[in-house]
Amino acid sequence: IVGALLFLLTLAFVFRTACMDPGIVPRASVYEKEHNENYRTDQPSGSSTFVPPARIKDVVVNGVAVKLKFCFTCKMFRPPRTSHCSVCDNCVENFDHHCPWVGNCVGKRNYRYFYLFLVTLSIFCIYMFGAVVTHLVLKSKENGGTFVKAIQSTPASILEGIVCFFSLWSVVGLACYHTKLIAFSVTTNEDIKGSWSKRDGTETYNPFEQGNCCANCLAVLCSPVPPSVIDKRGRASRQFRCDHGYDPDDSYGSISEQPCASAGPVNQSFQSQVSTDPLIRLGPRAVGIDLENGVK
Repeated sequence: IVGALLFLLTLAFVFRTACMDPGIVPRASVYEKEHNENYRTDQPSGSSTFVPPARIKDVVVNGVAVKLKFCFTCKMFRPPRTSHCSVCDNCVENFDHHCPWVGNCVGKRNYRYFYLFLVTLSIFCIYMFGAVVTHLVLKSKENGGTFVKAIQSTPASILEGIVCFFSLWSVVGLACYHTKLIAFSVTTNEDIKGSWSKRDGTETYNPFEQGNCCANCLAVLCSPVPPSVIDKRGRASRQFRCDHGYDPDDSYGSISEQPCASAGPVNQSFQSQVSTDPLIRLGPRAVGIDLENGVK
């Protein structure tokens, strides 16, 4: 019963990780692309010219300057801790890594389920290895037999024990590694790049840390799952496809080389509301960052 329960929990967490939106950030629309690609400056003579804006922005989070890089694929400035996945071809909030075993990115919305998948899989491997060893020992004591005879009578048990033994080192090691990352509020991407490690003899403070290990674990594992900012079930209307540069008459997602006739001129009121600031663009609820007060 225990083994079956662990097996079902492992399957539930891996399917939850694989089928859940990891925190994809919507790409910029046509109007936002134009606003981000061109920046108008007024000249003393009265004329105006368009110059490309800076590709890096600095924002302050909890008193620490964090750089926002411009994504040339999504045509926007990435929010803090966001990175573009080359496999999924999307910007993902709190990007940890792309897991080929689940076929999905691990990010802000599904990281806890990925961690629980590792924990339950580790416990399941330990339980199965212990059950195999116990079975072989009891089998060897039957009728005064030896351990070799027990292996010969149940070759499948020794095969299962070997698989569990070698799986333990990788699965348990990975679970321990992510436990350390959660305790220090660091993602795998940040740990590999050394975003908050010592530089030039000085240690960089992590502005996303909650103060102690317990608070970091609670923030990752027990906080409410933020809502998805993409409409996965919505249907793309003709105007939506025009606004995002797709051919409205093509259902296969090809890029339109000619502007949509139905799109009309750029809505000036809409363009005036467009901001290159990704925190304003996504909204405070989606990103969870306040430039003045830091992490919410």
